[in-house]
Amino acid sequence: MKRVLVGAIHHESNSFNPIIATEEDFAVLKGEKLFENIRENDSLSGVIVTLKNAGYEVIPTVSARAVPNGLVDYDFYMNTKNEIIDRAKKANEEKPLDAICLSLHGSMRIKDFGEAEGPLLSELRELFPDIPIYSSLDMHTTMTKMMHDNCDGFVGYKCAPHTDCTETGEHAAKMTIEALEDGVIGKSAWVKVPILVAGEKSATTTEPMISLINALREVEKREGIMAASYLMGFPWADNEDSSVAVHVVARDDQKLADDVAVELAKLIWSKRYDFDFETDDVYHNEEALDKAFEAVKKGVKPVYISDSGDNPTAGASSDNTEFLKLIIEDERAMNLDMPIIYGGFYDPIATKKCENKVGEEITLTFGAHFDKVGSSPIEIKGIVKSYIKDWTKFKFPKGDIAVFSAGGVDIIIAEQHIGYTDPELYRDLGLKPDEANIIICKLGYLTPGHKAISKRSIMALTKGNTNEDLKSIDYKLVKRPIFPLDEDFEYNAKDYLIRKESE
Repeated sequence: MKRVLVGAIHHESNSFNPIIATEEDFAVLKGEKLFENIRENDSLSGVIVTLKNAGYEVIPTVSARAVPNGLVDYDFYMNTKNEIIDRAKKANEEKPLDAICLSLHGSMRIKDFGEAEGPLLSELRELFPDIPIYSSLDMHTTMTKMMHDNCDGFVGYKCAPHTDCTETGEHAAKMTIEALEDGVIGKSAWVKVPILVAGEKSATTTEPMISLINALREVEKREGIMAASYLMGFPWADNEDSSVAVHVVARDDQKLADDVAVELAKLIWSKRYDFDFETDDVYHNEEALDKAFEAVKKGVKPVYISDSGDNPTAGASSDNTEFLKLIIEDERAMNLDMPIIYGGFYDPIATKKCENKVGEEITLTFGAHFDKVGSSPIEIKGIVKSYIKDWTKFKFPKGDIAVFSAGGVDIIIAEQHIGYTDPELYRDLGLKPDEANIIICKLGYLTPGHKAISKRSIMALTKGNTNEDLKSIDYKLVKRPIFPLDEDFEYNAKDYLIRKESE
């Protein structure tokens, strides 16, 4: 029975967020525990189940996942990487490994070190120079030379929001199986495309992403093509690698991979001016609120507003208070028949001050511990409406959560850095999102759970670590020229085709 090593590291690291993600922020599973965590919409689960169903012995190492945040702690990363390497060495000593199939994010960055995925792949390739290595990736991967040089092939998610994670893991596993069963040698091509795209402009439910993803799917039907991916990059990480990329894997044919990658790069470059938000309702703060209150007055509810500049699922600190201050100073919020729901704020100290205070009126100070640009702490009197100890769901770290009601707003405050991605979080706290007038999420495009409830979706161009106005961001390291920071430059895709060191 052939043996395939598996593992995962997933984190989207926002260099503008001063929080350092540590071991406490990660859900870490080791060894056989990986097999006990088979879940829906999970790339590692797709890898493991596909390989097992094909009759392979799957050798588990480590899975480390966290909600996007700031850069990752160096010691935690090194310990995790070294454990994956050590487990790989030990497994190979017992009986030689035949392949490696990983689930990686692609935009994990380490404080005072740099990229995370490239060094892991480099060490694995050095240890195992002659066996296939394949991996799934997040669509918002920032491809690097080290990643490209040390992996036979990648495949990225094709849906944003990412609803195809399991399928992408299956795809990576099937490429591994082709290599083992048919002797296929994956030939991969990488073309950089000098574009920065905010994640909220790359939703695959709208153009130009619909056409671009359709093009990928058509390419994958061609004879000889194993995988084709648009890797949209992560614009809230200031580094030299930041860029959109095309990655294509072909069967034993480097020229085919190169030609198709260049073709796809030309296509996305031609669409660079077409990227826009999924919703037409995109406004600055005051106008976003006006539109929401107008809709409620007409009976359209619940209205969702995305606090897009402080989106923790894109690595923001989730403690910018600017938009909330605007709301609690607006008398219209107090005049609604139900409080506005606001999800939410990362503040461990404020959360714990709500413990054992349900039903009591307290004065609470919260927010702006980390994001101090245009944001300052709020001190306000209100009622603690609910409190849950050690809440966890949706792969989020365990921690206390509370609802603090003040100024006509039910404010969710969390001990851990979590994402506000599903209305189930609100229901757990006793809130009723289906009946609400206005729901505000620190989020970008709405996830499916929220979309199912929303009668109108508005994006507020708020400030924060995930500022949607990329031109206003003070990049120091991003290579120029790059669109949209620069517009008047020529792009020849062939000039951006990057060869592996071995070629």
